[in-house]
Amino acid sequence: SELIRGFLLSGMHCPSSCSPGLLALMAPGLALMATFSLSSQAGDRRALPVEKPPGVKGRTLILLDVNTKSPVRIISENFLSLQLDPSIIHDGWLDFLSSRRLVTLARGLAPAFLRFAGKRTDFLQFHNVKNPAKSRGGPGPDYYLKNYEDDIVRSDIALDKQKGCKIAQHPDIMLELQREKAAQMHLVLLKEQFSNTYSNLTLTARSLDKLYNFADCSGLHLIFALNALRRNPNNSWNSSNALSLLKYSASKKYNISWELGNEPNNYRTLIGRSVNGSQLGKDYVQLRSLLQLIRTYSRANLYGPNIGRPRKNVISLLEGFMKVAGSTVDAVTWQHYYIDGRVAKVTDFLKTRLLDTLSDQIRKIQKVVNTYTPGKKIWLEGVGATSSGGMNNLSDSYAAGFLWLNTLGLLASRGIDVVVRHSFLDHGHNHLVDHNFNPLPDYWLSLLYKRLIGPKVLAIHVAGLQRKPRPGRVIRDKLRIYAHCTSYHNHNYVRGSITLYIINLHRSRKKIKLAGTLRDKIVHQYLLQPYGKDGLHSKSVQLNGQPLAMVDDGTLPELKPRPLRAGRTLVIPPLTMSFYVVKNVNALACRYR
Repeated sequence: SELIRGFLLSGMHCPSSCSPGLLALMAPGLALMATFSLSSQAGDRRALPVEKPPGVKGRTLILLDVNTKSPVRIISENFLSLQLDPSIIHDGWLDFLSSRRLVTLARGLAPAFLRFAGKRTDFLQFHNVKNPAKSRGGPGPDYYLKNYEDDIVRSDIALDKQKGCKIAQHPDIMLELQREKAAQMHLVLLKEQFSNTYSNLTLTARSLDKLYNFADCSGLHLIFALNALRRNPNNSWNSSNALSLLKYSASKKYNISWELGNEPNNYRTLIGRSVNGSQLGKDYVQLRSLLQLIRTYSRANLYGPNIGRPRKNVISLLEGFMKVAGSTVDAVTWQHYYIDGRVAKVTDFLKTRLLDTLSDQIRKIQKVVNTYTPGKKIWLEGVGATSSGGMNNLSDSYAAGFLWLNTLGLLASRGIDVVVRHSFLDHGHNHLVDHNFNPLPDYWLSLLYKRLIGPKVLAIHVAGLQRKPRPGRVIRDKLRIYAHCTSYHNHNYVRGSITLYIINLHRSRKKIKLAGTLRDKIVHQYLLQPYGKDGLHSKSVQLNGQPLAMVDDGTLPELKPRPLRAGRTLVIPPLTMSFYVVKNVNALACRYR
């Protein structure tokens, strides 16, 4: 059947001897995602390198075409969005969100949502005070605490004098002291996380101002998750502290969307008592009523319930929630982490079984949502390579990008409207930006995605001459191809252009020939590879052979493509991620917004 599809895509005709049954088989295969393997080796289980089986000659040529008439999905303009964890209050990074460098990096990923939520959401309380020195939370080393606090106060005073976007240039010594404090706090935060016991956290009015200033200056829309574990004796939600926060935000005319709680399926382990789906639904209805009483937020968006992995008990919670509050929320949310960060190793990121674990979760969530509120938007909020804060040199390395790019492609192809990446900056190793404010590989991958990928998802047709697997061998889906209309915001390409993005998990290069509507078009290549001697462990990347780095604190580098001549075969290097803009296709699906 693959050979037959190859005939069709290459414009060849079936011989006159074809039977009607064979002709029926010659319809080109339609897939939202092309995932297939051209190797008979089970690469995720074998030591490397894998030797080529004897008797195999040459390399397989894959034929690829795209349906350009109409999109199969249309996702949000804010599809790739970001998360900040409330732990940045504890470790002090919240005070540095006004850094010009951080704002520049965040602006590069706009438009997007910025979700302020995480495991400490339900231990967060708002305190309407302004004094930055007396109200700061979190310990610090005595030998520099006073000077450090005085520096923060002076920085806040300087920021208060600015109008509009408040941007700070923090001295190097101040950043060095902050990194020392954050390193000490990291151990405290990890201990809380592994023991699943969290201390209360105070968000002051000034801290909320800094958070909103960062989102606003960066072109991000803030989503704030309120504490759902403030409970009345009858287990209903106590909204008094939330009301104080809402009133303050409204007085400042902050444009914020809202959530309530984080992973409610874990409440029993956190506080010793659970909140069932029905009660959680009533709490959301209560919050919606509260928002409608405040003019600024009478039409604000509300998202939830942000459940964890959809196991049986979690699905039961979601069903109870949807019965009561399915029509109350503007999108249904859940979260997903691929690996337990305490045991992850680099080869885990190459396992196709791992990449595919998300697919079953999507199906389960969509089934429940469509049962109670057909057509309701679904978001994946809080996604990362690993749980437990991630692992150094793994979840912040080039290798983690395979999971991240596949997550983006799979979710878009299945119609998930928004995916929120955990995290932009935090105490662990799942972040996009490190504590030196340097972008990590997944940041550059996200930046390329934002620059090149539009919200319209296209179906692709693929054909290749696949060998039959030997007995006992399983063909894994190691070459993954997705297609979208090119971003309308990218003025380097005319409307009607198409962008392909490709993940090659094979340990050999693969060749792709563009066929049909893509045949003989000029292509721009954006090939992302690790930079330096660390290989897949690298925290630096190169684009078309040139290392990527910020020009200065206010400037991102130009992302220069490599033009390929019309009709040239695409050669995909092993263990790489790449984007290909097919120019001037004049695709009907991509001409109009």
